[in-house]
Amino acid sequence: MEISNLVNYENHINDKEQFALDVLNGLSRDEKMLSTKYFYDDKGSELFQKITKHEDYYLTRTEYEILKQANKEIANIISEDEVDIVELGAGDGHKSKLIIEGLLESGKTVNYYPIDISAEAMKQLEEVITPNENLQVHGVVAEYFEGLRYINERSRNRKLVLFLGSNIGNFNRHQSHYFLQHMWNGLEANDMALIGFDLKKDVEKLTAAYNDSSGYTKEFNLNLLERINKELGGNFEPENFQHVGIFNPKIGAMESYLLPKKDQSVYIKSLKKAFHFEAFEPLHLEYSFKYTKGDIETMCFDSGFQVAKHFTDKNEYFIDSLWRVVKA
Repeated sequence: MEISNLVNYENHINDKEQFALDVLNGLSRDEKMLSTKYFYDDKGSELFQKITKHEDYYLTRTEYEILKQANKEIANIISEDEVDIVELGAGDGHKSKLIIEGLLESGKTVNYYPIDISAEAMKQLEEVITPNENLQVHGVVAEYFEGLRYINERSRNRKLVLFLGSNIGNFNRHQSHYFLQHMWNGLEANDMALIGFDLKKDVEKLTAAYNDSSGYTKEFNLNLLERINKELGGNFEPENFQHVGIFNPKIGAMESYLLPKKDQSVYIKSLKKAFHFEAFEPLHLEYSFKYTKGDIETMCFDSGFQVAKHFTDKNEYFIDSLWRVVKA
């Protein structure tokens, strides 16, 4: 795999310092929060894999089955003989592998550009993506849109952007609109995007997915406190916090919190600062927005795209929506 590293580490704030600054910012707010991007240390990544394989967590296996059934149809919709696949946040590559295989089996040449801020993610992809004479893999270590600009300077082919796993749901409505418009602006007319959306459904089904019966989600969220202890010198006592995952029907999102079980103060050595938590004061961790088909189509139109096709499962739990860029 060819890897282009666009991160200038001489001018780029180091990861630990950025972590410390984000924790300081989040815990200094009136409504305390921590960023989801810090969930994924080694232990957090291992726990997340357990969550995705749990019977209560339908999202990963449902999207996988959708793409397994739809990959050849997606390939047929793309008429060109050569296509550039650009993936925003490569993950472990198992779902993107299905799309690549569908295109290769239809006789197309594929240039795969996974974009991720983590160079380690690129190494993991090498173990998943099967070599093929009609496949070239060009890993790009960068922020999403910095990477997309870099690819645009080199690409002369039709692009298919992948944004899978319901990652769009981590943005609120305003943020997702900005993100999608930014994506549209970085693409050419008739380029395409395949985006994963988790659909609104029975609240018990949603709640179970974010409060799995084996306690992996609870452990996953509490691990963020353990990471602060380990890397920033915090003295959180995770057993003094309770995990809560609830559906907020007013905004259409699952919300994840940690609740302190009692009044307590936590000192973080790297910040030289203590933070006070009142009993049951919510520490916000995550939004995961859910959608209707109407929501998806409105987002598509408002962002300058046109729906080419929705791909869904028999229960209509999840949609992978294929969009086409419309430009004058």
